[in-house]
Amino acid sequence: MVYLRTIYNPVQRQILPDRPAGDLFPLLTQEQLRARAPETLPLAGMEIVREAATLVMLAAVALCAAGDRRRWLPAFAVAFGTWDLFYYVFLKLLIGWPASLLTWDVLFLIPVPWAAPVLAPTLVAVSVAGSGLVALRKAVRMRPLHWAAVTLGCFLILVSFMQDFRNTMAGGLPHSFAWPLFAVGLLVGLGAFLHAVRSDVPRPSFISQPAGDSLAQDTIRM
Repeated sequence: MVYLRTIYNPVQRQILPDRPAGDLFPLLTQEQLRARAPETLPLAGMEIVREAATLVMLAAVALCAAGDRRRWLPAFAVAFGTWDLFYYVFLKLLIGWPASLLTWDVLFLIPVPWAAPVLAPTLVAVSVAGSGLVALRKAVRMRPLHWAAVTLGCFLILVSFMQDFRNTMAGGLPHSFAWPLFAVGLLVGLGAFLHAVRSDVPRPSFISQPAGDSLAQDTIRM
């Protein structure tokens, strides 16, 4: 991805000279690329294939590390969250980007472009990796209601990422990010997982012991 950005940014500066350095938006449309840099058109297809291959690789690594299909999903969550988090760490180290956690980024291209400030995927990555680590350390019983809430949370997060794709694909600047929708999705999903974790914590039972039994035990100890 670093190399694709290196190729794409000079073309973007030629067509949009007023765009601040380091900004990805506005994105170049296919018509602009076809007219000014047709050799870059295959890059979008390459990036989609790379993204799909990365997911397959992470799934395979998680399966090998877990050694058990029941532990595969938590291992995949750790691998995915760590990969996503350190993706931005190494972008910052290698090319000095992003300028801040509020810098907008194109997160994914499958099935449509996702866009959000870097802070949003960072929060998701930390939550996903942390949840995976917890699930690897202890068995977590996810009931149907928990899965429904996690699925709803993921759906709301994805909507917040993809809701503006028509505008950004047409070369427009991103509209304001849907932070309330994103926050609700993250809290619902994370809250459901934490509820499942707490539901499995054994509760101490306080059973009163008859006075006679206690006295008998004291007598035996004496």
